[in-house]
Amino acid sequence: MDPGQDPERRLLGRARRRLTVQVAGAISVVLALVGFLVLCFMVHQQTTAARRELAAVVERAPVTQPPPCTWLYEQRGGVVRGSPGAPAVLPVRAELDRAAHGGVPQVAQVEAAGHTYLVRTQRRGDVVVQAAMDLHVQVAERNRLLRTLAAAEIAGLLAALLVGQVISRRAIAPLGEALARQRRFAADVSHELRTPLTRLSTRAQLLARRVRGGTDPILLIDDVDQLVTGSRQLGEVVEDLLRSAQYKQLRRPFGPVDLAALAAEQAEAESARAQARGVSIEVRCEGAGDHVVRGVESALRRVVSALLDNALGHTSPGGHIWVTLSGDAGEVRLTVRDDGVGLDPADAERLFTRFVGGGYGLGLALVREVVDGHHGTITADGRPGAGAVFVVRLPSDTTEPSSPEPEPARSPRRDPLPG
Repeated sequence: MDPGQDPERRLLGRARRRLTVQVAGAISVVLALVGFLVLCFMVHQQTTAARRELAAVVERAPVTQPPPCTWLYEQRGGVVRGSPGAPAVLPVRAELDRAAHGGVPQVAQVEAAGHTYLVRTQRRGDVVVQAAMDLHVQVAERNRLLRTLAAAEIAGLLAALLVGQVISRRAIAPLGEALARQRRFAADVSHELRTPLTRLSTRAQLLARRVRGGTDPILLIDDVDQLVTGSRQLGEVVEDLLRSAQYKQLRRPFGPVDLAALAAEQAEAESARAQARGVSIEVRCEGAGDHVVRGVESALRRVVSALLDNALGHTSPGGHIWVTLSGDAGEVRLTVRDDGVGLDPADAERLFTRFVGGGYGLGLALVREVVDGHHGTITADGRPGAGAVFVVRLPSDTTEPSSPEPEPARSPRRDPLPG
């Protein structure tokens, strides 16, 4: 991974973590709120049921036979009598005295001897009755519910983190794709413009040197024409890049393109650079037929240009580059061979991977994209120290292959052909 991408990766990581925490927090808050509502509902139901049961016990149950977990106390003439086994900490005498003096029925929750009781006191005829219910069953049920809700909250939090991670990845994916497209577009632009700009700069420097040397301007017309042609081709490259960045789907109109003419044109365009480096370029056409294919001229021009640029970059002074056009059986072959530093055959396929290939960089990856878009193939071969050879095979114009269907652009340069 390119070091320059690390800040972007950290940015995406922070955004993903923040979104995960936010989603997990929102889900956890919802779960906690639901649990709280369930607990409140349960407590309300328990309290209502206990109060209703106590009211019925005070009204009708005999002191000697109260319901389970409930005890009755009866005060008559200042004497208090309780149910068998009644807790010694009860009754609540203050409530008995208050009811004896005509007070309204009283209900209170009493904590005594480590137990919680719900106590109701009221008059029943000429006696005062107090009923006490031990709430340990209700308290145990509440504790069980709390433990269950706590376990559910923990499980829900873990599930929420997982869900948040999935959601954040899906939500951040478009941003990551956009950043990747931006990086890829910048890399493609820099590479596509480097070769024509270098070519123009070299030819302009040679032209300026000849002008300062007193060369007759009439003799410089060809060099000026080459500058104009190179500038026009540079404009075509810029236009293609802008179109590819603007549209996600482009239908590419194909037409007849003479590969031999393109090869000769690009060899002439690179002649100044080749001469400055002490490298010779030779274009040869084999076979009696023509070398016309169906495609987009500006895109195929970039294929030839990139292959020549690659050969120049790996050929030492005094070296040679041969560009050969041949064809048979409905196929046109463009071969670019050099006697430069060569390559390891085991790495031949890796050369067409972006930013992989020990100095071959991005250009060959873009070449393969163009060739694939023209229904063709490209292969590489060679030996270390013995040069390299790249062979492009394209259907000839006589086969008339159908134009490719539009395909979604995975990046601004996914479809390398011009609109």
